[in-house]
Amino acid sequence: MKFMRSVGLPLVAGRVSGVVTGTPLEAEPPSSRRSDCQNSTDEELAAGFTAGNEQCLEVVFRRWSPLIYAVALRTLDSPSEAEDVTQQVFVAAWRGRTQYRATSGSLPAWLLGICKHRIVDRQRARGRDLRLVGAVTSEAEVQVESEPTTTLIDRVVLADEIQRLPHPRGTILRLAFWEGRSYPQIAEQLELPLGTVKSHARRALLHLRTRLTEVTSWST
Repeated sequence: MKFMRSVGLPLVAGRVSGVVTGTPLEAEPPSSRRSDCQNSTDEELAAGFTAGNEQCLEVVFRRWSPLIYAVALRTLDSPSEAEDVTQQVFVAAWRGRTQYRATSGSLPAWLLGICKHRIVDRQRARGRDLRLVGAVTSEAEVQVESEPTTTLIDRVVLADEIQRLPHPRGTILRLAFWEGRSYPQIAEQLELPLGTVKSHARRALLHLRTRLTEVTSWST
């Protein structure tokens, strides 16, 4: 991936290899330097990130850059542009970290909100380029995207959240929505009471709805 030279955050082999001060991190940082942040909960990690803890920045990047990159890649269908957007998201987040408020949503939801704005900016730039191409080639119309950005992002976010759900909730949703199983079939397969399966499914769906609401709130 390219370097985040603007804030001294080069990305090497999928990790942050430098910090705002410009001091590069070792290829394999001693565990004593990273253990506190590495073992932190998402909430503790967000607090450290907001406070300017550079080790927390590295862990935040490790933990959530794959999701940001996946959203950008699925939406833009361009690895190079997805890399650029991922870098822009973390540069913007680090510079504006004091604006993050845990009461308004989780840190990954905030990062996804920034990601949405960067994707829209990139698509607007594409549109300008395509309109220019259309004018030059006398084409009447050029399609910019085949599916709404929000729909694509929501699909990626939901898939990621379902993967994070603990058993049996995650398993129940995967069987129900990805494999098309009915609740009675799931209850039989998992050897759980039907009422328990329905209860887990309902709570899991409420959780997913909350996470999508967080993403939407940060993107507007």
